Order: sequence, then C-alpha cells, then structure tokens
Amino acid sequence: MHKHGSAHPTFPETNHGPDDGARERKLKSLLELGRIISLDLELDEMLLQIAHKASEVMEADRFSLFLYDPATDELYTTVALGLDEHQQIRIPAYSGIAGHCFKTGELLNLKDAYSDPRFNREVDTSLGYHTQTLLSMPFYNREGHPLGAVQVLNKRNGFFTEEDERFLATLNAHASVFIQMAQLKKARIDALEESARELDRLHKAKSKALDHLSHELRTPLAIIQGNMRFIKRKLAATATDPAWERWIDAVERNLGRLFEMQKEVDKIVRSDAPSPLPAQAPSPEPPHGSDVTAILRNLVAQQHPERPTFTNQIALHPFLQRIINRARRHSRERDLVFLLEGPKELSVAFDRRVLREIMTGLLKNAIENTPDGGIITTSHEGTDEAVVIRVEDTGIGITEGNQKSIFEGLFHTYETDLYTSKKGYEFGAGGKGLDLFRMKLYEHGFGYALSVESRRCTYIPGDGNLCPGKISACPHCSQPSDCRQAGGSAFSVAIPLHE
Repeated sequence: MHKHGSAHPTFPETNHGPDDGARERKLKSLLELGRIISLDLELDEMLLQIAHKASEVMEADRFSLFLYDPATDELYTTVALGLDEHQQIRIPAYSGIAGHCFKTGELLNLKDAYSDPRFNREVDTSLGYHTQTLLSMPFYNREGHPLGAVQVLNKRNGFFTEEDERFLATLNAHASVFIQMAQLKKARIDALEESARELDRLHKAKSKALDHLSHELRTPLAIIQGNMRFIKRKLAATATDPAWERWIDAVERNLGRLFEMQKEVDKIVRSDAPSPLPAQAPSPEPPHGSDVTAILRNLVAQQHPERPTFTNQIALHPFLQRIINRARRHSRERDLVFLLEGPKELSVAFDRRVLREIMTGLLKNAIENTPDGGIITTSHEGTDEAVVIRVEDTGIGITEGNQKSIFEGLFHTYETDLYTSKKGYEFGAGGKGLDLFRMKLYEHGFGYALSVESRRCTYIPGDGNLCPGKISACPHCSQPSDCRQAGGSAFSVAIPLHE
C-alpha cells in the first residue's frame, strides 16, 4: 500500500513497470482523454467517457468518481461503472476509503480491500459486488481545495502498479480542471434558471394582482351605477331644487372616471397575458403602469406609524381567547372548532393594538380557507429568544407557487374566474390580500417575524380546483379526519424577547 500525504501527489520514477509498448499506449490514451475533455459535452456524459477510457487503459473492472456535496457534507458518485443509470452512492464525506483520501489527501493502493478496516463493505453488499484490489486518490481544483476522490477497482491481472498511480494522477490533473469549469458553468446556469423562475413568478403575481384589482372595481362600480340611475329617476319625479342635477352630474362624471380606470386596468391585464407569437417575433414590451405595491405601501403606512408608539405586557392566553371569541361570533354560521393551546402565564411586551390586528387578520384568513367541519388551532409558546404565536388550520392550504406571493397585496389564491366577493368569514370569501400585506409591512418596524408553512390539499392541488366548503360534501372524504390530514396552513408570529 502506498501513501502520499501532499495535496497533489507526485510519484518517483521507477525502472519496474510496463514495457515500452504499454507506456506508449497509455500516452496515446492520455492524449485521447485530453481530446475528450476538450469537447463541449455535459458533465455526466464527459465523466462517463473518461471512466470507460481510464478503466480500459488501467485494465480495471470498475471506475468510480466521487464529488463532494457541501450542502449535505457527503461524497456522491457522479459516475460509477457497474451502476444502473438511476443508482447513486452517497456516503458521509469522511467515511470509507474515498472519504479517507478526500480528508487526508493520501493515495491508497490496496491489494486486499477487505483487510483494510476503513473499507466500507456495505456498498459492496448493496451492489452485489466484491472489491479485491483498489486504487484511490483525491483530486483538487486549481486553488488546491479537494473536489472529491476517484477509485479504480479490481485490476484484471495482478495489482495496481506505480505506473497506474502516475497515470491516474495525470488523469486527475486534467479531469479536475474540466470538472471545476463544468461546475461553475452549471452553477451559472442554475442561477439563471432560478432568476427566470422568480421573474416568471413575479410576473404572474403582478398579473393576478391587476386582474384582482379590476375585478374588485367592476362589481361595486356596477352596483353604484345602478343605484345612481334609480336615484336620478326618483329625483326627476320628486325634487323641487334644480341643483340636484349638478350634484348627480358630478357624481356621474367621477363614476365615469372610475369606470375608465377599471377599463385601463383590465386592458393592462389583457395586454400582459401571454399570447401565441410567430416563431421569430420579439416579445411585446410590458405596458408601463403604476407600482401597485408602492401605492399599497403608502396607504398602509398612513394607517400606522413605522414604529410602535408604546408597548406593554400582554397576558397572551386571555388576550388570544378574546380575539378567538370575537372571530367565533363573526363566523357563528360556520361549523368550525376553535382551540387555544399554550401556557396561561405567558406574557409578551408588544403594541396591543397591532397584535390584535395581526391575530384578527390571521384568524379571519384561517376561517375563510377552512371548510366546515375543520379545526383552527391558535397556540403560543416561549423560547429563549422569542414568543411564538401560531395559527394553524386544517384548510385547503396554499400552492407552493402562491406561498411566495401571498404577502404582496392584491393577491388572491383563486383563479380570477373562480373568485367571488363574499361576506367576510365565509368559506372562500374573496379578500384583497391587504391584511397579510399589512402584517408583512409592519414586520420590520415592530420587530417581529411573520412566516407561513402550508401544504395544499391533495384533492384540490391547483388554483383552478374548488373545495365544496364542507367536509361532509367532499366526494374524496369519508370522514372528517380525511380532510384534516389532506392539507392546511400555519402562520407564525415570532416576537423577540428584549433584554
């Protein structure tokens, strides 16, 4: 067994090795590998070609290349001859022979792998394989940091030689440069794809907000217009003061302006919607409009100061019980179970008015998204750093894409065609999203942290799927527990403890 502790192992020349013909074949193989590495191939395809060539030259049965995954602190096989396409080996970064080489920088040349206590036999057992001879060494990036380890298994005739060690070290030096470049390229591509997904999400959220705004304007304006016509007819028949016509004209002019605004919003929504374009046609520029979020931010800022005007100790259990009782009264026509959990002696220093507004909004949101027969649990607990208040429901849940947008205001989770403005606290009542937006906006000024965890109901996975609003009316649920386990959301408010 040979050991080399330097980051980049060097090997002494030896007079004992293959004949000149074998040396020439290995030299030609290195040149061939250099040509392969220079091709613009995907990382996995490139490594597979290198593995086949290296195994052929070194007369080995198998070749495995382990890369380091810093996210999990593991070594994993990107390519391993003898594995199925979808098989992958993952081991702790510092276990086994590969882990030892990665950690220490040593080269290991074993004539009997099973006699070395560092060898992990479980991998062989799981693959139905028996490793006898093994050559393993780490490989490095250009800065000298380890990227992973490479292993060659079971020399077909005899044992791995010092010539094999030199060949593998040279191969590693060439391949590691390519691997680092390929990883950087992949990281850039992943970052671009993530940016594209985020832009797409923001675009959809903006379109949805505008669509929602158009919808919110249209219904009350139509009602006002109808009432104005009725009032106008009544006044024409009964009024004695002719000034009423000026008043009605002023109202109708401003009503007309609101209708024009609604039409403009609707026009923006329609022009911003994706449409089929000719193959080479450039994408149309999105229309320029007001920053809805900035407008909302200013409106909300006018309602509350940036920072709390006062704080006092709030006994949480009775405080939350009063808010729950009020929510229960507002939703008395609903069939819901309300629970309150947490230590009765716990208190927190916070602005009472703001905390009441936050909890009222979270409970209202939970009620409107939980079908009849569901459970809404409010809980509170203290940690060393914060007091955490949590509102958890057994409702329909929020899709993964919508979870990133629910705090942005004028955003509703239903498709607009399915959205309806109902009375508050009814199931599926359409809101403007301003309660959650306001809570998120206060977050910095009042020093708390607002977060959400949600799992969309498995029976209605998309925004276009509707819940009947009652567990007893759901065709998928034979008993209430089926619904309660299918989805739900939990909003948490963490209020830090101040010294």
